[in-house]
Amino acid sequence: MIGNDAAIAIGGMQGHFELNVFVPLMARNLLQSIKLLASASRLLDEKCVSGIEANREQCESYAELTLSAATALNPYIGYDKASEIVKKAAASGRSLREVAREEGVSDDVLDEALDYRKMAQPHG
Repeated sequence: MIGNDAAIAIGGMQGHFELNVFVPLMARNLLQSIKLLASASRLLDEKCVSGIEANREQCESYAELTLSAATALNPYIGYDKASEIVKKAAASGRSLREVAREEGVSDDVLDEALDYRKMAQPHG
């Protein structure tokens, strides 16, 4: 890949006006690189990616411990209260949801604001 890239770059630099005699070399190397990338992608899928399954419980627990998700609470409870919750959660090592409940935030608001699946969806 690196050799093909270098050959294409040098071939592009050595051409004069529109009479670049290196166009066949550049095209051959580009096509060879495309074939190599396609083969590598298929092998990566076959040998590494196929069969991988996420540990949902562990992923959800990591998501619950993410303090940056508190920004989603801002529209519901305000920046000041959300930052207070983050500080308490960081100091105690507990989740945002636990601390927010103690601070009087309702479960309905928490479920709506801290919907991690919804956060992961692109907006558009």
